Amino acid sequence: MNQLQALVYELGLEVEIIKKRKFILSYKNDGSPLTEADALVNNELFHFLKTSKYQNIISEETKLCEHNERKSWKYYWVIDPIDGTKEFIRRGNDYTINVALCFKNYPIFGLVYAPATQSLYCAQKGKGSYKNQEQISVKSEVGEKLTIVASRSHTNKETENFIKILSSAIKVEVVSYGSSLKICAVAEGSADIYPRLGPTMEWDTAAAQLVLEEAGGKMLTLQTRKRLNYNKGNLMNPSFFCCSPTTERILSTIHEKL
Repeated sequence: MNQLQALVYELGLEVEIIKKRKFILSYKNDGSPLTEADALVNNELFHFLKTSKYQNIISEETKLCEHNERKSWKYYWVIDPIDGTKEFIRRGNDYTINVALCFKNYPIFGLVYAPATQSLYCAQKGKGSYKNQEQISVKSEVGEKLTIVASRSHTNKETENFIKILSSAIKVEVVSYGSSLKICAVAEGSADIYPRLGPTMEWDTAAAQLVLEEAGGKMLTLQTRKRLNYNKGNLMNPSFFCCSPTTERILSTIHEKL
């Protein structure tokens, strides 16, 4: 995985150069934006991963094969070349490159890289989570208030209601991040909870999920409290939240209201 990390570092330098100049911007059929940075990172990662031991790939920027073919995969990569494209377009810092290796339905390796700050989050199943080679972990206890991390670009009434209900039980503070950095904020203990009550795709969460779980946290579906799983027929995730075990116990006391 060292070669993959080295490649991601190099790509980060390139996309930061692109971000600071006038760049090509287009729109996909669903209306979502696509920059030349998305295309560059996707092409380079595909080329690299296709020479690795595991060659099956799910990517936001590449046409997917049918689930009838995908469902037989044991190992496969899940990548988001630029997670937080809207942040990138605004020339902000909260965008990431996400790469995960999954076995069956769950990630076993996760890499989240924020080029603007050169922050590399990395995790391998059973071996802990690290930020720039320093081990990280979720908060072991809750203080006087809960720090809730919310999306910088995707807020909605459901999330606002979630925060309102939670604030009726404990004092809260809301901070905003873009991309999978919201999940990493919980993993490194700078936030207590990240609720996502809106659409995301598997490539948005796979890498950061393992970073969170190996840091001692949980990413659970809102309704059933199960781990998010991958390579589904429909690659859209259900609503979920990220938290520490301590925060999960607080949420369980108000679960019926959420």
